[in-house]
Amino acid sequence: MKSLVIVLAVLMNAVAFAQPIDPFPLWPDGITPGAKGTSTNDVPDLTPYLPEKEAANGAAMVICPGGGYGGLARHEGNDYAEFLRARGIACFVLRYRLGSHGYRHPIMLGDAARAVRLVRSRAKEFGIDSGRVGIMGSSAGGHLASSLLTHFDAGKADATDPVERESSRPTLGVLCYPVITMGEFTHQGSKNNLLGANPPAELVDFLSGEKQVTKETPPAFLWHTWEDTAVPVENVLQYAAAMRRAGVKFDLHVYQQGRHGIGLQSAPPAFEHPHPWAADLLVWLKVQGFVK
Repeated sequence: MKSLVIVLAVLMNAVAFAQPIDPFPLWPDGITPGAKGTSTNDVPDLTPYLPEKEAANGAAMVICPGGGYGGLARHEGNDYAEFLRARGIACFVLRYRLGSHGYRHPIMLGDAARAVRLVRSRAKEFGIDSGRVGIMGSSAGGHLASSLLTHFDAGKADATDPVERESSRPTLGVLCYPVITMGEFTHQGSKNNLLGANPPAELVDFLSGEKQVTKETPPAFLWHTWEDTAVPVENVLQYAAAMRRAGVKFDLHVYQQGRHGIGLQSAPPAFEHPHPWAADLLVWLKVQGFVK
């Protein structure tokens, strides 16, 4: 309990006083692949949340907010970034393109891959270690993060764009009540926004993370709640089982209480009773060398 109080105090201080840097686009102006227009809905970007220099430990996290591939939940982006920034991790909140604006796979996965590459390409500028760049996501954002954890590449060594020479493989993943499967236990709204109506069976399998884990999949912290009625807990259970079969390390936490989308809180008012997953995550990140 004492550790949770300390975590809470750090978080509340960060939320109250930290300010993000202005967002920057994933691609230079006018060349966003697959863009349907030039509005903010068509140009994905990253918002950095950088720790104070004396607190920075060189680790970085790309954060994918949830929202059913139809919106982006601020508390699953900004709040997580402030929480981790206060622990020395440089965070980058991804505003990826959405099904509600007419986009479908592979646009979202391309945005996430580009985000990881871009952070790595600017590692010196942001004072981070390019070998410690994780990805974090909640709900549909968790699906996007898990998709990159299972569908990454080493980059193109001969690319004219230096960003594209970087690997898109995250060092680790943090998946918060994630949508994993596009099968029986999926969240139908997320599936519809990502794949549209009646997607082919092979595409459904390709984007069902529990079927795509290999020994090359990065380690992950997984958490869910038994009470979640929007995204069934089977999503993380199946993914963890696949990781176990592949010999990939993971930390799995299934809590009895907690509604879907709770973020860092278990009940209003915000942060009065922080959900224990936050403290558990810090323990795991320490094991991974992402916090001191």
